[in-house]
Amino acid sequence: MVGNLYPTVTALRVVAALAQGGTVSAAAPLLNLTQSAVSKQLKSIEDLVGMPLFTRTSHGLVPTEAGAIYIQQARMVIGALETAAVRVADLRRTRTAIRVHVLPILGDRWFMPIYPRFVERCPDTAVQFTTFAPTDTADTADLVFRFGLGHWPGWHADYLFGRDALLVGAPAMIERHGGLNGVEDIWRYTLLDHPQTPLRWGVFAAAHGLYAPPPSNIIHFGYYSLVLRGAITGQGLALVPRCLIQDELADGRLVNPQGLGFSSDHCYWLTIREDRRLDSGIRALRDWIIEEAATIEKPARGRPL
Repeated sequence: MVGNLYPTVTALRVVAALAQGGTVSAAAPLLNLTQSAVSKQLKSIEDLVGMPLFTRTSHGLVPTEAGAIYIQQARMVIGALETAAVRVADLRRTRTAIRVHVLPILGDRWFMPIYPRFVERCPDTAVQFTTFAPTDTADTADLVFRFGLGHWPGWHADYLFGRDALLVGAPAMIERHGGLNGVEDIWRYTLLDHPQTPLRWGVFAAAHGLYAPPPSNIIHFGYYSLVLRGAITGQGLALVPRCLIQDELADGRLVNPQGLGFSSDHCYWLTIREDRRLDSGIRALRDWIIEEAATIEKPARGRPL
C-alpha cells in the first residue's frame, strides 16, 4: 500500500464485525448497516489491500493471513477511538460541572430556593456548590458570591442586590418596649450584630445623625443567620438587607418601624476571575443569576464582561 491510501474507520469496523459475526448478514446489525453496504465496504478495503481478507466457505467467512493482521489492528484502532470518546465525554462533563462558592446566608435565604428554576431551564448543566470558606479556595471556583464593596483585584464583579438595609424587629417585641416614636428611641433596645458583616450600628447612627450606640446594648453573633433568627424570635433589633427578609416582612414576622434603614456600600456581588474563560454553561448560569437578582432590585450599571 503506497501513498495515503488507508482504509477508513468504517471499513475497519466492517472487518472487525465480520470477524465477530462470521457472515455479512450477522455483521450488518452490529454495524447498523445494510448487507449491501457491508459487502461494499469489504470489497473496498480488499481492493485497497490488493488481496482477500476473508475466504468464503459454506460455513461463513474465514480470515486469511492478511485478514488476521487487519482484524487485530482494526480492533486496536476501534478500541483506541472508543477510549478517546469516553475520555472526551468525561472531560466535557467535567467542564459543565460549574463550581460555585455561595455565602451560607445567601444560599439559604435566596439562592437555593430559586435554583430549581435554573435546573428547569438548563437541565444538562451540572453545578457543584461549596460554602464560602477560606478565600484561597475561591480561586478554584467558576463563580463566587461575595459581600463587600465590589472591588476584588483580578475579579470582575456584577452587582446583585443588598444596598437597601433595613432596621427590623419582631412586632411583639417592639410593642413590648413601647414602640418607636423616633429614631432616637433605637438605643433603648437590644441590638443584634454580626461583626464580620459591615452593616454596623455605627454606620446606621452616622446615616441618621445619631451618636454611636452603647456597646452594652449590642449582642454579637458568629453567624449572620443567628442575627436573623434572633430578630425573628424577639431578641432585639437587627440591620438586614431587604433581599434576605422579604418573606418575613410580607407575613409580619418582622416589621420595619418607621421605614428606618440606610443605603449600604456593602452589597452582594457575583464575581468571576477576569482571566477565566466563560463557556456556555458558566455564561448561562451567570446570566440567569443576574436576571433573577434584577427582580429584587434594579442592578447598578457595571462593566460588560
